[in-house]
Amino acid sequence: MDRHYMPNEPTMEFETVTTGLRFPEGPIAMPDGSVLVVEIQGKTLTRVLPGGKKEVVAELGGGPNGAAIGPDGRCYVCNNGGLNWEQVGDRTLPGLAADDYTHGWIDVVDLATGKSDVLYDRCGDIALRGPNDIVFDRHGGFWFTDVGKVFRNTRDRGGVFYARTDGSFIKRKIFPLETANGIGISPNDDILYVAESHSGRLWAFDLLGPGEIHRGSGPVPWERGRLVAGMSAYSHFDSLAVEASGNVCVANIPHAITVISPEGAIVEQVATPDLLTTNICFGGADLMTAFITLSTTGQLVKTRWPRAGLPLHWLNDRSGRA
Repeated sequence: MDRHYMPNEPTMEFETVTTGLRFPEGPIAMPDGSVLVVEIQGKTLTRVLPGGKKEVVAELGGGPNGAAIGPDGRCYVCNNGGLNWEQVGDRTLPGLAADDYTHGWIDVVDLATGKSDVLYDRCGDIALRGPNDIVFDRHGGFWFTDVGKVFRNTRDRGGVFYARTDGSFIKRKIFPLETANGIGISPNDDILYVAESHSGRLWAFDLLGPGEIHRGSGPVPWERGRLVAGMSAYSHFDSLAVEASGNVCVANIPHAITVISPEGAIVEQVATPDLLTTNICFGGADLMTAFITLSTTGQLVKTRWPRAGLPLHWLNDRSGRA
């Protein structure tokens, strides 16, 4: 048995916030009680009001995949460039790269007007392939994963980038990292967590400063990260959120949110009612309301979480701290 595994599967009740979303991801619990989500299949950034009403904020094209609020109050969106889709019964499943796919990019959206602009679509001579998830640091820069793109016979190698919001700087900081997906920062701003999808692994990278990773922190010289946890059963890690305690909550396909301590112990696995449960974020005054995207069935649900989520820079309590 995996040394990290500890069976603890609490039963939680989920309340449906809204339905009819076209493969939702990237939830952001806003201070006004609304929740922003991207609709990957719908190609939009959408606001879900507390009563469940949906409003399209921006039509983005491609495949908006992850989102975060920046220091200027705008929403920064990872766009994977588009996917083909398959309908299996009442479930929508993502497929290979879209027929018209060329590359991915980073969108920035003015929430008041819905105006969007492409901030980055390449890093030097490296075209962005499948930007996936994003997190801001306390310095106002952002880390984002690029999961790459899957074609019929080939697959891109993934990695992690760091960029500034004014369009002046972008650099690939971790490469290769196969199918880099969820990303988050520890409470002390000193560890970057990255979920590796197809292997079901969670990695940690020591941060030295804005956009700077300690090289050689892994067990062998060419590894820059530490393996926090891997699963003993089939697991496909998707996006993640960090608790105030430092635990990392990873959307774990199939059917779960897996909570992992910084030391690598499995704190608990929360069963969810959707095969592709893709993301979690925390909201409410005490940050103990978990909003979860159930993507194949197009739902945003919420539940009372047993621990508080970590305040996000530029959105919650930690906004603007230097």
